[in-house]
Amino acid sequence: MLIFTKLLLAHLIGDFLIQPTRWIVHKEANKVRSKYLYIHIMLHFVLTMILLWDLQYWKLALIIAVSHYFIDLAKLYVTPLFKLGSIPFFIDQVLHLAVLYAAAYSGNLVGHTIALFEKLDWPLVNAIVFVTFPAAIMMEKLLQAMGDKIALDHKSLPNAGKYIGIIERLFVLMFIILGRWEAIGLLIGAKSVFRFNDLKESNNRKLTEYILIGTLLSFGLAIVTGIIYSG
Repeated sequence: MLIFTKLLLAHLIGDFLIQPTRWIVHKEANKVRSKYLYIHIMLHFVLTMILLWDLQYWKLALIIAVSHYFIDLAKLYVTPLFKLGSIPFFIDQVLHLAVLYAAAYSGNLVGHTIALFEKLDWPLVNAIVFVTFPAAIMMEKLLQAMGDKIALDHKSLPNAGKYIGIIERLFVLMFIILGRWEAIGLLIGAKSVFRFNDLKESNNRKLTEYILIGTLLSFGLAIVTGIIYSG
């Protein structure tokens, strides 16, 4: 309880007593690029260390500071989506308190965190990360020359194709890991059905070829990644 009280006091001082309004305004305007966001996080780390007054807790203070950064950053981007700014504020505070509670009452928090990272299947993590944005960027570069030669539909949602590709590659990777290759065929069939009407109405052979190449390339990257991981 004493540790939690000290952590809570550090949080109250850092979030309310010594954080000027101009810092908050600057963070809301600049978000991740705001220098005050990082100053704010450093102050929380320093305050936590001062109130705990024991160097052995530096890892605990670091975990709290890092979690504080991600919670605050999420709040900065989510707040504009709410009509009432008080809702993200209270969610933000509840999350901070939950972290402090876990830090105070889980004596082996740091050890459990390190053990969790040691148990992670890092090749699988690499595979998952690769089939998301790295694969999307590779496809964008490979298809750029073809895309310049056709009239793409700019009425679609921004970056919709990119995120559809990421999701489908994650599904393909999952199916390969689970050994469900037949599900990949069903996924291709489902995508073909959804795309059929668009391609039929456009009556654009170049667009059809572009989408077909993109789909095969996307599935191919995911399949090769899954085979390499499974092998």
